[in-house]
Amino acid sequence: MEHLKPRQAFEFLHEHPQAVFIDCRSEMEYLFVGHPVGALHVSWNDGPDWEINPHFVGQVRKIASVDRPVLIICRSGQRSISAGQALERAGFSEVYNVLEGFEGPLDDDHHRNTVSGWRTEGLPWEQS
Repeated sequence: MEHLKPRQAFEFLHEHPQAVFIDCRSEMEYLFVGHPVGALHVSWNDGPDWEINPHFVGQVRKIASVDRPVLIICRSGQRSISAGQALERAGFSEVYNVLEGFEGPLDDDHHRNTVSGWRTEGLPWEQS
């Protein structure tokens, strides 16, 4: 798995139109916090119990073949690593993790969207 900063991921998506962009956060995060424009939603884990989605790989397979580049983003770049590893174990050959995620790491006051991440970089996003 390769790791890309948000701006690198944005540029990669423009240079590789066949790539699939997966947002693996929970449904509530995707809908209410917002998501990158063009990102498809497939939860890695979701509430109320936050168990790993046993259908994650199968759901990704429905929208991306194993030989297409797949970029994965989550809130801070951690869940997407686990999701990407699952895709690699399933035979996906080009998996990219978006470092810093959509909202970035916590700052000194325990807030997100202030240090780094997709939104902090000013990259296109929307709210459903």
